[in-house]
Amino acid sequence: MIEGLPIEQLGLSADFRHLSDIAGIAVDLRYAGVDNFTGRDLYSPFDCAWLHRDAAAALERVVAWLAHERPGCTALILDALRPQRVQEALWDALGGTGLRMYLAPPERGSIHSFGMALDITLLGEDGRELDMGTAFDDMSERSHPAREALLLARGELTRQQLDNRQLLRAAMAQGGFVGIASEWWHFDCGNRERVRQTFRRVL
Repeated sequence: MIEGLPIEQLGLSADFRHLSDIAGIAVDLRYAGVDNFTGRDLYSPFDCAWLHRDAAAALERVVAWLAHERPGCTALILDALRPQRVQEALWDALGGTGLRMYLAPPERGSIHSFGMALDITLLGEDGRELDMGTAFDDMSERSHPAREALLLARGELTRQQLDNRQLLRAAMAQGGFVGIASEWWHFDCGNRERVRQTFRRVL
């Protein structure tokens, strides 16, 4: 049995901060609605708009960098804390599809379940999401940062789309976040193995 902190008790923990406590961001948690690959709300009745305090402080550094370097751009949070029970539901939803490479196996645990990862994009001055070449949760090669040079050469991504992704990565790097090879929107706060070994998982 996996041990951790039930999400029902999250508000009692000093280790977590609510996203509403972080100034200068916008929030649209995609798993709290139907705009995700499952087409259903996976979060209700729970409030999943939380981050571990370390990741929240890192996000504040991202906000400060954007305000200085790209005023008018706003960080839009697409997913933050993802309870273990939701990670299990996502894993089950991808059974038999060949797409589970996009998820951490539940037994190992997603860094989202520790409140130490963000799915994020940027809003431009007009309040619209910057064009990153794919939507959130697009499970195709076009979402892979590791393939961007090839995708640009093939005409499947534009220079502007890559510039937008690079802006997002630059902002996140200022906060200490690290991206991954397969999803332009996903960033970990700190080392994954250290997080799994030393932080409490939210169930």
